[in-house]
Amino acid sequence: MLHHTISSGMQRIIFGFLLLCLFTTQAHAQRYVQGYVVDADLKEGIFAAHVIVADSDNGTVTDSTGYFWLEVPYWRDTLIIRYPFHATERVAVQEDTMLIELSYSGGLDTVATFDPETYEENYSIVRRDYVLSGKRPMPPPNVSTNPSHNTEDYTPIVENGEQQTWESPLSTFSIDVDRASYSNVRRYLRQGQRPPEDAVRIEELINYFDYDYAGPGDEGEPFSLHAELSECPWNKERHLLHLALQGRRLDRSQLPPSNLVFLMDVSGSMQQQNKLSLAKQAMRLLVEELRPADRVAIVVYAGAAGVVLPPTPGSQPQKIREAINSMEAGGSTAGGEGIKLAYQLAREHFLPRGNNRVILATDGDFNVGVSSDGGLTRLIEQERESGVFLSVLGFGQGNYKDNKMELLADKGNGNYAYIDGLAEAKKVLVEELPGTLFTIAKDVKLQLEFNPGVVQSYRLVGYENRLLDNEDFNNDAKDAGELGAGHTVTALYELQLKPKQAKDTGLRYQSTSLSRKGRKGKELGFLELRYKDPANEKSCLLSFALDNAPEALAATSNDFRFATAVAGFGMKLRGSSYNRSLDWPDIHALAKGALGADQQGHKTAFLELVKVAEGL
Repeated sequence: MLHHTISSGMQRIIFGFLLLCLFTTQAHAQRYVQGYVVDADLKEGIFAAHVIVADSDNGTVTDSTGYFWLEVPYWRDTLIIRYPFHATERVAVQEDTMLIELSYSGGLDTVATFDPETYEENYSIVRRDYVLSGKRPMPPPNVSTNPSHNTEDYTPIVENGEQQTWESPLSTFSIDVDRASYSNVRRYLRQGQRPPEDAVRIEELINYFDYDYAGPGDEGEPFSLHAELSECPWNKERHLLHLALQGRRLDRSQLPPSNLVFLMDVSGSMQQQNKLSLAKQAMRLLVEELRPADRVAIVVYAGAAGVVLPPTPGSQPQKIREAINSMEAGGSTAGGEGIKLAYQLAREHFLPRGNNRVILATDGDFNVGVSSDGGLTRLIEQERESGVFLSVLGFGQGNYKDNKMELLADKGNGNYAYIDGLAEAKKVLVEELPGTLFTIAKDVKLQLEFNPGVVQSYRLVGYENRLLDNEDFNNDAKDAGELGAGHTVTALYELQLKPKQAKDTGLRYQSTSLSRKGRKGKELGFLELRYKDPANEKSCLLSFALDNAPEALAATSNDFRFATAVAGFGMKLRGSSYNRSLDWPDIHALAKGALGADQQGHKTAFLELVKVAEGL
């Protein structure tokens, strides 16, 4: 028999090779970990909770049922689970499907990011989905991801075109303080999708953010006006006019007592985690802000409508929370009946010197009783005569009816927000509570007469669903938008500044009288605003002359440049033909250079969203 011997040196090489193979195999060894994150009190899955592998930058977020999965190296054995206003949990990795309960704490409000280089573990909730890392993970084996049929509905938008000043010197529109479009667009982008063009309402994107406008003085007006003129970043042949209203800010101690009726959609379509369960969590945030003088009632509707909580003072928060926790989804959607009952309850407990408001939480998918746009419009128009205002909070996806939600808020003297997560609920119901719930001026309209001696043409950016006929401006019976305490309204006009001779029509700038010729070339235009006190039906009029004083873009305010960047973002998402030169990196750079204080971090989060859109 032939024998071969192996030298000790060769043995060491082979042994080292085997160790290297073993190490390499272990280094790449991953395991699937899956489970559910649920609210300990509600026993319902939590949508968008963050599940992160300890001591790493690997993590994911839960879906609408609270489900998560991710790949975890075998040498990592701990997960960290975080969600706003809930206590953070550290749990050991398990091979079986995990069930992780998070307890509501009311105090966890965290926004910082995790640093993968230092592995700092006192990081906070990351306001981003996993698509922000540049990719979406594929589902593990045996996990179904079949989406439900998408029936979301949006009002068609035909982008505003350019108007010749000598033919159409007047531009008239209603203000818009809604923010729903921005958070809805964010939802699409975070899911790795471009939003439908009609979901992108540029004025709502712009008005989502806080700006540093000075408030009104001591003259008694509910708002102040600001105007700037500079070059247009997306078209170098044009200028951009920036108009802004700043509503009077009110301290919480100055706010009148509230008579609030929550109208909760508990139909079967609200069963998803990012619908009724998220709405209940949002309500709990508002409960924390109530004062003893405030009253809250809860009306629910599915196949029929009913009262879950009669008017209850804010001094009984536990009773209110128990009523919130008791709500469950199931049945068809008789939205019209619920609206009638909610307004009836608000009228019966009306506060003559207080804030009387119905807060509707729904996906808008009404299918029983009064459900058509026309029927709902007439119903809301009748109910608003009582002096009860309306706030609409939209939830969910797949069957979301944005067009109905916007319509109800517009006709109900109210505002409209889309809640895509608990952080957005906090923004609307805590950070912006005075603006969301307390109206300081209603039926606010703007009419701008451009000077044809200075402006050859103009184009209003956005506000397509808010345009008014010129004669509507002086008609006090014509409904328009509402302004909440501390709210800002920003509008942009794209202008071509080339003089052109106009006919004499008797308007301010087109009269041939000698007394008016001196204004030509000195004024860009003349702005008039009409508004009503919330308790009155006769409007007040304010007037402002706008100077023809353009300045370099770099010399403009942070507010001008950031609003311009957001407008460019919206135009880019819509594929606007008017955006000739502004690309994603330009939008990002313009916004980054104009962040300002950004105390709540919303503008910084916008920078991340621009990167997501660019990646798609």
